[in-house]
This record gives sequence, structure tokens and C-alpha cells, in this order.
Amino acid sequence: MKLWGGRFEKDTDALMKSFSSSLPFDRRLALYDIKVSEAHALALEECGVLTGEEKELISSALKDMKEQFELGKFTFSDDEDIHSAVERVLVERLGETGAKLRAGRSRNDQVAADLRLYLMDACVQVAQASMTMMQALADQSDANMGVAMPGLTHLQPAQPILLSHHLLAFFEMFKRDVERLGETRKRMSCCPLGSGAIAGVTFALDRGLLAEELGFKEIAANSIDAVSDRDFVCDFLYCSAVLAVHLSRLADEIILWSHPSIAFIKLDEAYATGSSIMPQKANPDVAELVRGKTGRITGHLMSILVILKGLPLAYNRDLQEDKEAVFDAVDQLEPMLKVLAAAIASATFEMGNMRNAAGEGFTNATDLADYMVRKGLPFLEAHEKTGKLVRICIERGVKLEELSLEEYRSMEPRIDEDVRESLTVDACLEARDLPGGTAPVRVEEALREARQWLESQRKAMLRSQ
Repeated sequence: MKLWGGRFEKDTDALMKSFSSSLPFDRRLALYDIKVSEAHALALEECGVLTGEEKELISSALKDMKEQFELGKFTFSDDEDIHSAVERVLVERLGETGAKLRAGRSRNDQVAADLRLYLMDACVQVAQASMTMMQALADQSDANMGVAMPGLTHLQPAQPILLSHHLLAFFEMFKRDVERLGETRKRMSCCPLGSGAIAGVTFALDRGLLAEELGFKEIAANSIDAVSDRDFVCDFLYCSAVLAVHLSRLADEIILWSHPSIAFIKLDEAYATGSSIMPQKANPDVAELVRGKTGRITGHLMSILVILKGLPLAYNRDLQEDKEAVFDAVDQLEPMLKVLAAAIASATFEMGNMRNAAGEGFTNATDLADYMVRKGLPFLEAHEKTGKLVRICIERGVKLEELSLEEYRSMEPRIDEDVRESLTVDACLEARDLPGGTAPVRVEEALREARQWLESQRKAMLRSQ
């Protein structure tokens, strides 16, 4: 029988019915749909559409359905979507009483409410998974405090840094992701119920009551916008895409550092895989898969933006396409975060290799230029003279600190014997003693602040539950 078929004489074509059905993926909104239906039943009772007895019958039936969904025992039929499935069972059980629940709402405002509630929970889930990653980064920063490595720009040796400083840079990225998800969750906490299909409804629904029952912070100000808005989907997918990009950047570092010619990191064997033909291989597949899935998630953001760009107001069936993108983003992000966090937590960092590399490639050249500045030279002149000394070292195959005092003074007479003290890896690290710098004392301070932030965030999440 045709759904909502009063004005039709022909049934829906079987292929069309299959093509238009969203039940295979939107069934995961079942518990949210039931929650929204419970709140709507209460609002209908408040405005006199349902009697108290009818409301209780509906609430009881919805509670039974919730239990069936949770146990995986709910029986679907030839349903178009999760909304029609819930309503079908309600009418089968309660007859005319069940059919009354449709008053004062449309699938347009209903699905918008369901999806907002789902994504509000998803924001918390993804944020918590991100904090698992942040914990792993903080723990490895602590365990490897003091380990020097080369900082790179353009993938070339730049200046010595601490491994902990490098790991905490990723901590800051994921911190922004968690904060961004929190801001997104607040912005999507807006109840569209009462908007109906487009113009609002004729029943005196208490929209404030509906929002309060469902945990929304406010009600939608415009019924047209309420049913057609998917900014909140874009917001979530943007958060997801940026988070995935951060994961991909970290994954790429792991892949690079795992190469035997670099050998900065050794993944635990539980997170490495072998080759079907090359017996010696231990591949960093975990990082490669994370890097690969990032394209998939950023694609979901582009998909919904393209869907929205030409839609006239208000609701259009194109919006059905938003859910698979959202669901897949959540399904991919959580395991990406958790498995990469576990790989990092169990990895071994090769301190000796990192330390040796930290002093290669003239990473102390800036410090030599800064030394000359302290002796009274303008930086541009110091930069030029340091570059010429680097050229001499390249031609002779030596390091800057291996030049004789006479060779230094032939370039700049104000250089003294103490120059070498400024050019050690440790001196280069300790010299950057300012907030945000790589000096050991500053990195230890940053790690303390990172742990404090994690703890305060966990407590805040517990209070909000």
C-alpha cells in the first residue's frame, strides 16, 4: 500500500520504492525517533489532542519498541524509513490512538530533530575518542621527555626540538578539535519540532516543553529554516574532516619515521603487518589506513555542501543523502582515533637515532647567527655570514661546531671561543626558553597544562551527562 497515499490511485513502483527507501541506513535513528515521539505525545496531551490515557498508551507502546530495538528484536516490514516503521507498529498496536500521534508534526521537523539529537551525542563520542589520542600523546611526551630530534621545515632539517614538543603540537591540534566539537554541539542544540512541514502547525504545541524534554537549549526561530537547515550537518562534517586531517598528518609522520633510513619510531608488532611476498616487511598499515580514510571523510563534507548549494527552500528529498555521510564519518572516526592512539601508546621511539639526527644538517645555524647578533651584528649580516660558513662546512664535509676559532674569526672577528657552547644540541634547545618554545622547562610546563586540560575536560563531560 502506498505510504501517505490518499490522493493517489496507483501504488508506488517497486523499483521506486526500493530506490527511495532510507530504512537500510536511517534505522540507526530509531531510539532518537522514539524519544522525539515520546516528547511529541506529551506536547499533544498538553494541548488537548491526546487524553491522558491515550498519551500513556502511546508512551507504553513506545517504551516497548525501544526495548525491542535495544535487543535487536524489532521487526521491520515494507517500511520506507524509520519514522514510518515506528508509526506503523504504533498503529498496529493501538489503532486510532496510535494514528493520533501524527497530528502537529511532519517527517520534515521530525527527522531534523532526530538527526540533531544523534549528532549531539556523536560530538561527545568523537570528542571522547579524541581525548584517548591526546592521552597517548601526553603519556609518550612524558615518557620521552628530554629526547631531542630534528625539527623540519620543507621536510628539511631546520632546528633541534624535543620529541615531546613535537608530540604536544599534535595534542594542540586535537585539543582544538575537541573544543570545535563542543562549540558545534552547542550550536546544533536547537529544537525544530513545531515547525511541521514548512509553515508551523495549527495546534498549540508548547515548543519550549518539547525542547526541554529532549535536552535542546533553544527552539528554532523560523519554521522554514528549521526543516531545511543542515548547517549543523556541515558543522559536524567540517569538524570531522579537520580532525581526520590532523590524524592523517600524524599518520604520515609515523609512516615517515618508520622508514629504516630514518628509524625514529618502531611500531609494536600488534600494529604492524607483513607482506604477502617479502618476508622482511613490517608495514605501518595502521597509519596508512588512517591516512587513506581521511579522503573519505573530507569527501562527505564536500558531498553535503554540493547537495545544499542549489536547494530551494524548504525541505527537499535530496536531504535524505545527509545521513549516510554523517553515519560513515562517525563510524570511521572513532576507530581511526582509537587504533592510532593504541599504536602510538605502544610504540618505541628510537632516542639515539633522533638525537643524532637532531645535530645533522646544520640545525644550529640559526643559533650561530643569533650568537653574532648578541655580539652586535644586525641579523641580516649575521645571517649572510653564517650562510657563508655553512658553505665552507659543506665543501669541507664538517659541521659548524667543528670549525676552528680562526676560521670563525676570518668571517667575523667578534666571534669568541664560547661560540661552541651555543652550538650544541642541548644549548639550542635550552635557548628557546619562552612560552611555547622547545626548551625542556617550557615543554615540561606545557605537558602539565595539557594534562590539566584533559582532566578538566573529562570532569566537564561527566557533569554534562
